[in-house]
Amino acid sequence: MNKNLFLTLTALFFITTSITSCKKTTPTTENKDETAQVNEAEPFFKISLAQWSLNKAIRNKKTLDPMDFAKKAKELGFDGIEYVTQLYNEQLKTMSMEALQDSLKAKSTTYGVQNVLIMVDGEGNLASSNEKERNEAIENHKKWVDAAAFLGCHAIRVNLNGATEKEAWIEASVKGLGNLAKYGASKNIEVIVENHGGLSSNADLLSEVMTKINMDNCGTLPDFGNFCITKEDGKCIDMFDYYKGTEILMKHAKAVSAKSYDFDANGNETTLDYERLLQIVKDAGYTGYIGIEYEGERLSEEEGIQATKNLLINASKKLK
Repeated sequence: MNKNLFLTLTALFFITTSITSCKKTTPTTENKDETAQVNEAEPFFKISLAQWSLNKAIRNKKTLDPMDFAKKAKELGFDGIEYVTQLYNEQLKTMSMEALQDSLKAKSTTYGVQNVLIMVDGEGNLASSNEKERNEAIENHKKWVDAAAFLGCHAIRVNLNGATEKEAWIEASVKGLGNLAKYGASKNIEVIVENHGGLSSNADLLSEVMTKINMDNCGTLPDFGNFCITKEDGKCIDMFDYYKGTEILMKHAKAVSAKSYDFDANGNETTLDYERLLQIVKDAGYTGYIGIEYEGERLSEEEGIQATKNLLINASKKLK
């Protein structure tokens, strides 16, 4: 072979090899960058839908059958749902608890949603200073512990209503909630308390109750907006700070409720700083479900739900 021809062919081989190598390397690097961006954009938490967000459609407009909650949640883009017991009062007048549980479980299976928790209302005062009343409330709540276990939920959410004097409330709460939590433990169900008005919205007091009970399956469900302790003529006259309260309750949190009322032109909640609240939640190391609980008037329920979901996702991208 001619020497000049050999050198030319050799040079062409190395040029071709280099070009091919670059073509293989560049897409791989870009793909890694794209993957990193996707991971960074994913929230540190999962999002569920609290049934209360649709309470008007269920109770007032009668446009949604509560038995179809799983179906509706899936249509709205949710994979986790949180039931509210009072929205099934009418159904339980004509059907047994067993039938209700069977139906709800079948629907959640059909539509591929996770049953996250049950919010229990109207079953008595767990923080009553009256032992008989308190024990009756404990017994009333047990059927919902059983239902949560059957549905595959991790918890029931309860209220701590009853005594109105601080020390009496703490004492009664420890007894009532503590005994119910013992039953919950036997069913592998967490019993969690929401700041839901009255002394339960005093985060310091509720945290003290948790510390005194000191059980792994007993905790809190911090609600971003429910920190009004006392109302007078429909107006809050004693409010625990939203952000301080959330930070205190996150130490015991086993679920979180994203309350929302209205939004500005940029999609931000007009009452609550979601970025600040989510930073508190993240700093606490929480990675579970955050349930959307829209209670606004201006937007429709479905619009408010979507606005809250968008805000949760967008705000999470701005966190440290």
